Amino acid sequence: MNTKLSLSQTKILTSTIGFNDIRSGLDRRSSISPTLCSKPVYSGKLKAAKETARIETSNTKNASIEDSFFSKIAINYLSKNLQDAAGISSSSKSTDYDRLVDTATRVSRNFDTKQQHEFVLSSLDRALPTVISSLIKMAFPPSKVSRELFALFTTISFAWLVGPSEVRETEVNGRKEKSVVYIEKCRFLEQSNCVGMCTHICKIPSQIFIKNSLGMPIYMEPDFNDLSCKMMFGREPPEIEDDPAMKQPCFEFCKSNKSYGVKH
Repeated sequence: MNTKLSLSQTKILTSTIGFNDIRSGLDRRSSISPTLCSKPVYSGKLKAAKETARIETSNTKNASIEDSFFSKIAINYLSKNLQDAAGISSSSKSTDYDRLVDTATRVSRNFDTKQQHEFVLSSLDRALPTVISSLIKMAFPPSKVSRELFALFTTISFAWLVGPSEVRETEVNGRKEKSVVYIEKCRFLEQSNCVGMCTHICKIPSQIFIKNSLGMPIYMEPDFNDLSCKMMFGREPPEIEDDPAMKQPCFEFCKSNKSYGVKH
């Protein structure tokens, strides 16, 4: 029997083997795909693997942030005001932003949400004296110009607190204006990794302070999927109990809940 194959037979055999390998590979991928195409990351609770990856990415990004000299002064000043208002001290050995987050976490752990709002409002009042806030309130009553100025000032002056942001255009009463601040990834939410702290230490007290002390209505809309946030100047927020942020469950891997027992 002649065991040698002709050139044409060799090509046919090679093609057949290659096709079978490709088909086997496709079969294997088909069996894996349903596992990968699971529910979205945020469906009440986070998927453990994806949440862990997000935390690691966040930590890497946070580690690369270098605050300027003046940013550090602002961060430590706000942290000290919050500590004084709540009558607590931070046990964090680190300084600057980590200490601010540690202080906020201790406030969340030891006080109910109403007290948290009061302490933050008190610390903001200390940071911005009534005389100055009253002058701002009188000089910039709600208008297209004042809303745009508030938005512009926020992007310039508060990167140390919330991270980089930009002014975006919106429509108010049929007219376009640049009065929305879009925060790509909120620094406070990213580092605290806590929905409750975002809502009760930042969002709600800030809305109340800016409206009552500066005369400018504002609605802050955090996105807990990508950690972004929209600050919409001139827009009245819903009642606290009706705010969608209040219905958001905290992250499965919430650092504050795991390390300090913070309840939401």
